[in-house]
Order: sequence, then C-alpha cells, then structure tokens
Amino acid sequence: MQFTQATRRQLNARQAETVERVVAAAQDELRDVSFDGLTVRSVAHRAGVAPATAYTYFSSKNHLVAEIFWRRLNERPRLEETLSSPLGRVVGVFDDLADFIAAEPELAAAVTSALLGTEPDVKHLRLMIGNEINQRIRQALGDTASEDALDALTLAWSGAMLQVGMGHAPAEQMGERLASVARLVLGVDG
Repeated sequence: MQFTQATRRQLNARQAETVERVVAAAQDELRDVSFDGLTVRSVAHRAGVAPATAYTYFSSKNHLVAEIFWRRLNERPRLEETLSSPLGRVVGVFDDLADFIAAEPELAAAVTSALLGTEPDVKHLRLMIGNEINQRIRQALGDTASEDALDALTLAWSGAMLQVGMGHAPAEQMGERLASVARLVLGVDG
C-alpha cells in the first residue's frame, strides 16, 4: 500500500513509519531546543535513524518544520458552519487558528522562519499551507464574499503569523485582533 505525504513522495508502510518517527522526534526537539538549536542530524538521532535516512525524506530543517506545521494544520478539523453570519464564521476560523498557534509557540516561531526557505519542498508546503488557510477563510465568508475581502483577511492572517513568530505579538491575542480586522473588512460595527 502506498501513502501520500506532503513531502511529495509515495511511501510504503515502512517508509511512512520512519517519516512519522522523524516528525515526532522533530516536534520533541523543537520544544526542547527551539528552531535555532534544531538540526536534521539531532532529530535523526532522537528518532533512532541515520542522518542520511532523515535527509532522504527532509531536505533541511526548514522542510521538516514546514512539514510539521502542515500536518498539525491539516489535522485540525474545519469549523462547522453553525454560525449564520460570515463575520461569526470568520472569527471562529481565526479563533481556532489562534488557539492552534498559542498551544504550540515553538512551532509558531519556527515556521515563521522555515516557510521563508527557498527549497522546492518548502515552497510546495508553503503553497499547501496558504491554500488551506485561504480555503478555510473562503468557506467561512461564504459564496457572496468579494475576492478583495478574502485577500485582505488572508493578508491579515499572514501578518498576524509573522508578528507572533517574530515575538512582536502574543499568540493569545491573535484571534481577538484578527476579529477586529474582520469587522473592518466586512464593514460590521462593534
């Protein structure tokens, strides 16, 4: 049986298990030593695989961190459309994303740097992550929203991530701040 991974490789069950071990080890390493201290070699050691094996699946620490972020984001269920207003749904998406980032501050800081990488696998994951966020916001806005509103809210999300990742704003405030932006963009008072 073949497994499809964001690493753009078809993996058999044994390879997929190795990738899972490396990703899990990288998450632990990131919590222990932060992005600056993380290396693919140290992650491989923690995972119990040879560095060459880890590099078979991940071209760099940027690629590895981007993969972790993609997996964690992709694991999060999309919010149910229980709220009737587009603003309520958008705020729900932003609150959920803020909770995700606040729960993993090391990952939020690391992915800010990692997604700026120029490796092809990082570029691929950056597009996947951007598309996923864009789709969540688009779904929340509904069919009647303008492309300009979607663009503005997506830019607000990107700016918020950058601010959190650089340590300029606490992740816990991101949902509230993005809700204010959503009210402005959608022309809703209060």
